[in-house]
Amino acid sequence: MNEIDEIRIAFQQKVFTMRLDDLLPLRQMTPNIAASRKYARIKSSIGTVGLIEPLAVAPQEADGRRMLLDGHLRYHALREYGVAEAKCIVADDDDSFTYNKRVNRLATVQEHYMINKAIERGVPEEKIAAALGITPRSLYRRKGLLTGIAPEVAELLKDKNVNTVTFDILRKMKPLRQVETAELMISVNNFTLSYAKAILAATKQSDLAKPDEPKKIGGMTTEQMAKMERELDNLNRDFKAVEDTYGDDVLHLVLASRYFGRLVDNGNIHEYLVKRHPEMLAEFQSIIGAASLEQMGSVGGNPV
Repeated sequence: MNEIDEIRIAFQQKVFTMRLDDLLPLRQMTPNIAASRKYARIKSSIGTVGLIEPLAVAPQEADGRRMLLDGHLRYHALREYGVAEAKCIVADDDDSFTYNKRVNRLATVQEHYMINKAIERGVPEEKIAAALGITPRSLYRRKGLLTGIAPEVAELLKDKNVNTVTFDILRKMKPLRQVETAELMISVNNFTLSYAKAILAATKQSDLAKPDEPKKIGGMTTEQMAKMERELDNLNRDFKAVEDTYGDDVLHLVLASRYFGRLVDNGNIHEYLVKRHPEMLAEFQSIIGAASLEQMGSVGGNPV
């Protein structure tokens, strides 16, 4: 086993306080950003509980100022509240990427657990709603997010960012169908409300939580929903067939690509293909490139 290189921490571990006037933002605040829901939530959170996550700044310049690398929305919110100083951490890593992209944000189900835990500890619901930048009605929806949801679905979606209204669609289905729907959403990485409604429209009446009540999907007739049911059944069968053989197919493709690679690397064979069958050589090279282990690894264990 090769010796593992020492892992270097990208930030200095010391948190310090710095004047906002001494920070140099890399991005300006635009009217669209100021009017966005994301900024409103951040501003509300800071106004209620203060700054939680320190700002990420660059090493000190000669004049004592520092560039603000990450936390621009927090910076502008603090400015609006008239705050003069903020907690900061210094980023030693000089790679040019946005640090927020490397942070795993709170998933919908995790937010539900956090809200209920805070309520259990006696935190007023009004304060929680203000900290999250949401209305009391939205808090009520998040608090009861998993009511009527199968435990298996909560486990499947625990680390996914799912539209909260999507769970209202799931409640209209029986537990087994809820699980199937969650698996479908994960397989195509689509957790939108519109996709959940499409699955509901294609769900059999017998798989609904209230099978005696007819489905009502805005903009769709009964005939269209029946057609979607048939098409989704066919799609599910085809998907399962591909899923069952995908691992073996990938293995065979990788082995075949390695064999083609050895053929192409042979000087005599390569010269022959160039002269007599250049189109075949191009196909071999295409297969070798598409079936590389690096690309297969990036696909993961599920069909694309």
